[in-house]
Amino acid sequence: MTKSNKILKRIFDFVLSFVGVIIFFWLIIILALIAMFNTKSFGFYTQKRVGYQGKIFWIYKIRTMKSNKSILTTVTTAHDKRITIYGKFLRKYKLDELPQLINVLFGNMSFVGPRPDVPGFADQLQGDDKVILSIKPGITGPASIFFRNEEVLLGNQGNPEKYNLEVIWPKKVLINRKYIKEYSFGKDLYYIVQTLLKL
Repeated sequence: MTKSNKILKRIFDFVLSFVGVIIFFWLIIILALIAMFNTKSFGFYTQKRVGYQGKIFWIYKIRTMKSNKSILTTVTTAHDKRITIYGKFLRKYKLDELPQLINVLFGNMSFVGPRPDVPGFADQLQGDDKVILSIKPGITGPASIFFRNEEVLLGNQGNPEKYNLEVIWPKKVLINRKYIKEYSFGKDLYYIVQTLLKL
């Protein structure tokens, strides 16, 4: 990705996220208030993620799960008992990710790019795979679209954490490397449209 590509991408991200925050701010607040009563916790959820150049940032989401310390896992499946019925609705239509418009506005994320992972994945990349950290993580992207039913897929595995580590994660790395190598602004627009069509 060239410097001019990154500049154009950032301008697009800033303008669209600025407009998006203005349009959807009221909806984000309402969804968060409902989530607060539904989960009996703060309606917004924040988590540390690995971002551009391996730097850690806080990602924003609408809370979809009740806290249950008895369930210890690094992956979330569609059968996770912590997810509320309301939370499943938000996840199905990706409404829980609306607050990430703020991440894009602040420059932590882009609309399109590799999904930001928790520490222990992207920050452990080696060799040519580290190119994934050369761009900002995205709300959506080719890997996100390919694994749009990831939670269901993981839920059908006997050992979802092992499957994620040995199958899903390596495939995501390959897809994201290809995305960066063949980057074009037109493809970014295509991935955004594809994401909206598949909601």
